[in-house]
Amino acid sequence: MNIIADSSCDLSKDLLKSIDVKSVEDEIKDEVNINLVPFRIYVDDIEFVDDESLDKNKLVHAMKKSPNPIRTSCPSPGDFLELFEKSAVSFAITISKELSGAYNSAMTAKNIALEQKDKFIHVFNSKSASAGEVLVFLKLIEEIKKGLTNLEIVENIEKYITDMKTYFISEDLSNLIKNGRISKSKGLLANILNIKLIMRGNESGEIELAEKVRGAGKAFNRLVDIIENTNANFSERIAVISHANAFEKALNLKDSLKKLKFKDIIIVETKGLSTSYVNDGGVIISF
Repeated sequence: MNIIADSSCDLSKDLLKSIDVKSVEDEIKDEVNINLVPFRIYVDDIEFVDDESLDKNKLVHAMKKSPNPIRTSCPSPGDFLELFEKSAVSFAITISKELSGAYNSAMTAKNIALEQKDKFIHVFNSKSASAGEVLVFLKLIEEIKKGLTNLEIVENIEKYITDMKTYFISEDLSNLIKNGRISKSKGLLANILNIKLIMRGNESGEIELAEKVRGAGKAFNRLVDIIENTNANFSERIAVISHANAFEKALNLKDSLKKLKFKDIIIVETKGLSTSYVNDGGVIISF
């Protein structure tokens, strides 16, 4: 069995180590392979491959120095196809198809692979990114361990994705401005007035503004209120907080969320693609 995700999925080495893959293999009597296919990030004429070799500090420095938009290139169909061909059963998780072409690449690869051999392949559009993809990955592992059929796993995960929530706060709006997600005038005004934007992923997987709050402290306090007001059954949910060089913020957010009695709260670091979205100092939470 292959579990595949693009590199928007901020899986950490520590988190992967904490997952007892051997116990999963014992449950399903099959080998489980976990693979991340990398995005490529372009800052001016510099290419960064979002894999284990990425120097994230170098990426952050290049982004801050450049006045130009950050460009990204999603994994190709060939990247996914190579992995689909190696297993009879494959589950793939991608960043929201509203944010990238990774889902379409994976679907193209799926169609090619199914023409060649009888396989089971399902591609999940996470309708999220970063911490959201980590949540989908963790849920997928949980469902596989139950020994469910492939179709039952798909049904449960798709429902889980529908119920999932994602929010983020960027400390630095420069990438959002350069990439046209926020107008330059609004971005400059927000910086001058110390206005922090609480952003969220909507039901379609698009990024939209949730609220504007003056001051980082107040913004994170308000984020906790927004999460509480979703009236989710927190005791049955895991929250994943992904941060871009902002561990203290992530830890403070985790402490503030303890009152909601989440099943677990996990902190991970952003990889390259998520860092290019949320920028240095940003924090993302999915639950």
